[in-house]
Amino acid sequence: MTTAKDIMHPGAHWITRNETLQRAAQLMNTLNVGALPVGDETHDERLCGIITDRDIVVKCVARGQNPAECTAADIIEGMPRWIDADAGLDDVLREMESHRIRRLPVIENKRMVGMISEADLARHLPDEQFAEFAERVYAASPV
Repeated sequence: MTTAKDIMHPGAHWITRNETLQRAAQLMNTLNVGALPVGDETHDERLCGIITDRDIVVKCVARGQNPAECTAADIIEGMPRWIDADAGLDDVLREMESHRIRRLPVIENKRMVGMISEADLARHLPDEQFAEFAERVYAASPV
């Protein structure tokens, strides 16, 4: 059985809730990623959110705010979704499709060990199955 750990991109660079969005964007640029997990430094890097490059643009820049002054805590919302490293591929797809998310942290022994993105799914799924995933995530997306 293919597991989340088999298809994830290993490792994860965290930012804390108090990190500025400017620093987050710089780190995304350096790492060539579109999302970063946000950890709560007071609770041993507990996953408390994920920010994306789009979040920075839509929730900060487009509203006229300064990314050098806004923090990750200012824009993260809701409870972050995640999957256990031993979960099967069907569980990964179900979680991402049902919550219409494009990136999914992978947790093992209460620690984040990687991230699954659309690119990871594209590499590991047959074309038809990936097309079905994309349709479910994007087709009904609100405008």
